[in-house]
Amino acid sequence: MTGSEHLVIGILLFAAAGVALGLGALLFGKLVRPRNPGGAKEEIYECGEPTVGPAWVQFDLRFYVVALLFVVFDVEIAMLYPWATVYSTAISNGQGAAALFEMLVFFGLLVLGFLYLWRFGYLDWVRSVSVGRKESETTNSTNETNKKEINKDKARIREEEWV
Repeated sequence: MTGSEHLVIGILLFAAAGVALGLGALLFGKLVRPRNPGGAKEEIYECGEPTVGPAWVQFDLRFYVVALLFVVFDVEIAMLYPWATVYSTAISNGQGAAALFEMLVFFGLLVLGFLYLWRFGYLDWVRSVSVGRKESETTNSTNETNKKEINKDKARIREEEWV
């Protein structure tokens, strides 16, 4: 047998041992554990808290956005470490300036995306309604809302005077 055949056999034996240990532990647990269902064991249990309301509740979109932003920026920042380890090799090969320029472009795009999210309020936990509107539109809608409330108050006062 050649060296590569030994390597393949070793890898296959290692994988088979891993699968056998995993399945063996599950089988052993099934044979040993007690079987007495019912009562509190059939109740829904989530993170130590009793459930309140139906299970099909619509989650706020902010949770999804925050998680997605974390994953995107975390992966992009994780790309800086491999570049830093290879950068010394690029310097010794005379390509340090090109490697630095590539990383600055990458980091610039990362900062640009971050500033975009910051500008439009995606990083705020509670977003205001007027994000992305012009200031004049916001003040006009506020003035119209105030006028409507004042008119409602006047109408209510008139009704109270007639009663």
